[in-house]
Amino acid sequence: MSAQKGKDLLLKAADAGGTFVTVAGLRARQIAFNAETVDVTHSESAGRWRELLAGAGVRRAGISGAGLFKDEASDALVRQIFFDGVIRDWQVIVPDFGTITGPFQLTSLEYRGEHTAEITFDLSLESAGQLAFTAL
Repeated sequence: MSAQKGKDLLLKAADAGGTFVTVAGLRARQIAFNAETVDVTHSESAGRWRELLAGAGVRRAGISGAGLFKDEASDALVRQIFFDGVIRDWQVIVPDFGTITGPFQLTSLEYRGEHTAEITFDLSLESAGQLAFTAL
């Protein structure tokens, strides 16, 4: 796989009707997948090496991004999702990799602006249910 352009990673949020809407021109973004381990080591474990129980840990995904909102409507959608405290479906499209879709809670929304620049934002999402991955 050749190098990919970071600017091509796309973040979409489901509106109240369930239609995915591109929310922002993200300048920086990150997706992190984690799986907790379940330690089942006991006194008779071979050589006293740790043993883990496969598939038993909690899995989670976190998404963070920073950039500019696409337009007033996408800004309003994200802001409303945050203030309502609802869990919505979000979609992350990673070029040449695939699409991750599922429920996320918007856990952080920060705005910032400098005197001589545009207003930018940072947001963080935490998975809130089963995610689906579709390879491209």
